[in-house]
Amino acid sequence: MKLLEGKTALITGASKGIGRAIAQKFAEQGANVAFTYLSSVEKGQALEQELASAGIKAKGYRSDASDFAAAEQLINDVVADFGSLDILVNNAGITKDNLLLRLSEADWDAVININLKSCFNTVKAATKTMMKQRSGSIINMTSVVGLKGNAGQANYAASKAGILGFTKSVALELGSRGIRSNAIAPGFIETEMTEVLDEKTVQGWRDAIPLKRGGSPDDVANACVFLGSDMSAYITGQTIQVDGGMLT
Repeated sequence: MKLLEGKTALITGASKGIGRAIAQKFAEQGANVAFTYLSSVEKGQALEQELASAGIKAKGYRSDASDFAAAEQLINDVVADFGSLDILVNNAGITKDNLLLRLSEADWDAVININLKSCFNTVKAATKTMMKQRSGSIINMTSVVGLKGNAGQANYAASKAGILGFTKSVALELGSRGIRSNAIAPGFIETEMTEVLDEKTVQGWRDAIPLKRGGSPDDVANACVFLGSDMSAYITGQTIQVDGGMLT
């Protein structure tokens, strides 16, 4: 039996990169997969077709998780379409990097809203369904930057650190209802975003990591499969660092 067979998962921000890899891994493990995209319409439609070819039910939703009303509607639509919601992965996120003295209020607000507020929106909306089921796994995507900070990323670090506190609080509030809440903190993951960096910079990152390589989206997706499955049934309120030992 596959690890996620019979479960329904919702992944936000899944049209590319880490989110796409999570959706693919979930489908491989038998989960029915709902996912969101915002601007990448063609990629979202292509992913829906790809996932469905794995023999599971898949549907993409164009939705902005940072919008509270839109998040509520999203959860309602997913439950109506799939009949349940067992796994929620809050993956949607952006960066708008700048030194603090140059960081605009608009860029601060945008990163906080999309990275942090979106977690509140979707978790709050999903709680009613999961409480009725008396089960559920919430997985919030944070970052090693949320654990250690980073110059030029005050807004991003604040949003990701906020996710850590939110994740632990949700674990404490909802644990008695059979709902688990955990976070994943990726390190240097090689995606489309890192392809714009020069090779010297990328190699410098790799050399500083104990495992001497950057991570792949699949490395993060595998951790999500574990946290979404019953293999992690007694794990809640925790953060798994998928960083090759970067912060060891």
